[in-house]
Amino acid sequence: MSDTEGKQAYEGYDRATVDRFGQAEAFDAIGDRYDEVFPHKEGQLAAGAWLAGELPAGSRVLDVGCGTGVPTARRLVEAGHRVTGIDISPGMIELSRRNVPEAEFHVLDVAELERRDLGPFDGMTAFFALLMLPRREIPVALRALHGRLRPGGLLALGMVEADVDDYAIPFLGHTIRVSGYLREELRQVVGDAGFEILGEESFAYAPASTDVSPEIQIFLNCRRRP
Repeated sequence: MSDTEGKQAYEGYDRATVDRFGQAEAFDAIGDRYDEVFPHKEGQLAAGAWLAGELPAGSRVLDVGCGTGVPTARRLVEAGHRVTGIDISPGMIELSRRNVPEAEFHVLDVAELERRDLGPFDGMTAFFALLMLPRREIPVALRALHGRLRPGGLLALGMVEADVDDYAIPFLGHTIRVSGYLREELRQVVGDAGFEILGEESFAYAPASTDVSPEIQIFLNCRRRP
């Protein structure tokens, strides 16, 4: 895949099918309760630490689906990197700017990333951001991220292992739609998008103050192939 092809990943995608109805609004309403309900985040912290440690100080890093900016953007800034965060939720971006004033944040859909002159980046994180897309769009989004990474750039990716596609679930008093893969298929999708998988970890995780069964979170440490 050429750099031009990666940057134009969405040009061959039917943008009329991009449907985020209710997704941003749910996270706007949830606000800083998100960090209260989802504390600790061991897997996310480990994957973020891998990225922060592998990149030279001063690297440009994109945090896709940055949420409140905590812990990922905050940790990357503390490691000496220049961080840009994007999220479709204006409420989350407001919290990010408050929590991590040293970073730069934009209300931006991953589908619009190729149209904005934000890159290129040395590294990226996408912790559960692609979970919010329908399956047909996830490979396209991965190719778009590939196009904004420098050759050899690093991606820390977090997903939930689940065989679902655009499936509606209750979430902190709201409804959101999520997609996922079983891990073998996830590896295939990531590899097909132009990434080499350097490492993998999985964690059982359950939100605080709920009685839901733990989910299996998968974290992939990836490098962009030329």
